[in-house]
Amino acid sequence: MSDWLIYRGAGAPHDGIEHLPPPPPWRDFDGGPLVAPPAALDPSSERRLGVQHREASHHRPGETERELVNAALYLRRPLLVTGAPGSGKSTLAHSVAYELGLGRVLGWPVVSRSTLRDGLYDYDAIGRLQDLQIARAAPAAAEGAAAAGPDPTDEPGGGIGRYIRLGPLGTALLPAARPRVLLVDELDKSDIDLPNDLLNVLEEGEFRIPELERLAGSAPEVEVLSDDGTRVTVRDGRVRCHAFPFIVLTSNGERDFPAPLLRRCIHLHIPVPDKERLAAMVRAHFGEGAAERYEAVIDRFLDREPGDVRAVDQLFNAIHLTQRAGWTDEDEEETRRRLTAELMRPLDRTR
Repeated sequence: MSDWLIYRGAGAPHDGIEHLPPPPPWRDFDGGPLVAPPAALDPSSERRLGVQHREASHHRPGETERELVNAALYLRRPLLVTGAPGSGKSTLAHSVAYELGLGRVLGWPVVSRSTLRDGLYDYDAIGRLQDLQIARAAPAAAEGAAAAGPDPTDEPGGGIGRYIRLGPLGTALLPAARPRVLLVDELDKSDIDLPNDLLNVLEEGEFRIPELERLAGSAPEVEVLSDDGTRVTVRDGRVRCHAFPFIVLTSNGERDFPAPLLRRCIHLHIPVPDKERLAAMVRAHFGEGAAERYEAVIDRFLDREPGDVRAVDQLFNAIHLTQRAGWTDEDEEETRRRLTAELMRPLDRTR
């Protein structure tokens, strides 16, 4: 294996991120103050990778995938991953976070109503107004004031930090010593404007919070809540990264993206998994020997008409049901075949 690879796709944690070379001059960011490292990988990542069963090493991305992941790491560019549903696009983000020890994967599932503001931060203006009204209506007497609790207006910036929570993209851009991993899932489901709205943030590695900028003179540093649930300091109303995050943008190919977005990304297309890759995925989730035991089910999954669309989840569902139902005699075998066919029905067929 080439020595230049930081992410090796071997499914075993290592300290390779410590050897990542400095960024290109045009992608060198200097945000601060540095925030604390994130929490460790969460159960959702472990379930995807089979870490709970110590089978993560079976997830072996191909050579092209490894090379383009590393290109994105070296160049500090987002990775746009396209491919059919269930081909392992989102799993790639969790694999990188697990192998390089980059902590919890930040997830932004995109829908048709998603806006850039949703990914950056949320400001609960109504909640703040209600709390201010309650505080001002509290009795002036010391005894009554104590009963009413602390006055939010006594905090820096009038307590505004309690009403701002950074979104997954905003948290990924916090100044950290190591890059955070952000999964922007199914970007092709978004409104037509979102890909263009992302351009400046992805290029500059920063964004501004106008509600805090207006208070920068009296409250230059304000603590807000991150997507991790921790309090972090925002200085002068601006969030600027230190280590550019490893961002995975996934797409099922339902739309084309504007050229300016494509220029800012490294593009990786994951083909439909072949038998060897499917076997590795099955071992990762069902244990050693599972691929050989359920070879007939894998072959059935691969046996499709040209243009048929199937997701790997359908294969996993069929194997799990076969495992747990305990079908043994001839009548039960017929049930297994029939249900397997139903569970692995092509997604582009309604009947």
